Amino acid sequence: MKFDKVVLRIIDMPLKKPFVTHLATVKTRKSIIVQVVDEDGCSGYGEVVAFDSPWYTEETVQTAYHMLKDYLIPLVFANQIEHPAQVTTIFSAIKGNPMAKAGLETAIWDLYAKRCQQPLAQVIGGTREKVAAGAVVATKNMQDAIKQIERFLEQGYQRVKLKINQQMDYQYLKEIRSHFPTLPLMVDANSSYTLKDIEKLQALDQFDLLMIEQPLGTSDIVDHAYLQSQLKTPICLDESITSFHDAQSAIQLGSCQVINIKIGRVGGLQTAIAIHDLCISNQVKLWCGGMIEYGISKAHNLALSSLTGFSIPGDLPASTNYWEEDIIEPEINIDQGYIQVPTKDGIGFSINQRRLTEVTSYVETFVGGES
Repeated sequence: MKFDKVVLRIIDMPLKKPFVTHLATVKTRKSIIVQVVDEDGCSGYGEVVAFDSPWYTEETVQTAYHMLKDYLIPLVFANQIEHPAQVTTIFSAIKGNPMAKAGLETAIWDLYAKRCQQPLAQVIGGTREKVAAGAVVATKNMQDAIKQIERFLEQGYQRVKLKINQQMDYQYLKEIRSHFPTLPLMVDANSSYTLKDIEKLQALDQFDLLMIEQPLGTSDIVDHAYLQSQLKTPICLDESITSFHDAQSAIQLGSCQVINIKIGRVGGLQTAIAIHDLCISNQVKLWCGGMIEYGISKAHNLALSSLTGFSIPGDLPASTNYWEEDIIEPEINIDQGYIQVPTKDGIGFSINQRRLTEVTSYVETFVGGES
């Protein structure tokens, strides 16, 4: 592949409703859209899923833009790339910054699949024709949570994830379970607890949860191993898994029974596939997490979720769950609890150029490493 240019767009769009966790309340989503154009004029698209402030990870839109502009894009221009799998090795010269790396790497995967005239899901070995969809409830209001769950169930979502914390766990779940006794339910703690809270976490075993996601520290793997030995509920690791090595260590230590893979968090599609294969070989369940992203990132998540190991419904909401209008065409829709895996080339969706232009606040084009 010979790249003619790379275009970075900063976009900004309000959510239809605030996304609330104990770490932050997200009302507006800013992201970077990456477009890679080859010498024949074919474009591939990726999305940097870092947030505007460092509440989820240390990366932000501003730091990711810096890494793309000053380091990653020049590396792409300076190297001969025949296959997207090479990108991870090329980027290994740069420490950290997985979300910046993933935004550019996934754009190259989309471009490669289009040049192969194949769907991205097929190129990476996906076999599912449709993917089960899960939804996230992130609110501090009980009645609002119940109404959201009711709406999600009407729309066919196959599981629901609730955000919990120290102030909103046992009584919250007890009330939810009284309304939805058979609902496939999981919870996400976003590192709200410590080992001092083992009894509080053990009390949640009675609610028949699919898993409790990231109960302890963001970078912790060792303490999660001990906690898992004290719980009946499976632990799922999210923020702790930022690389293949992290996943390997967590599995060897018994730190979790489930892993949430986010392409942006692990540095790209190639690493996500490697972690998927590792989980299969070790009988560890896995699912694809979400980042309140736009349709481009969701399309890459959909392709990843078509791989056989993704046995748990992922965070794959319809476009209308977050946005009045998404930046892809057609928008992502849920049909009886599933999303159809696209059969068109690349990510399988077109870019809604009108909408993309409307929500773009800044554009910069790089040709041969020069802006």
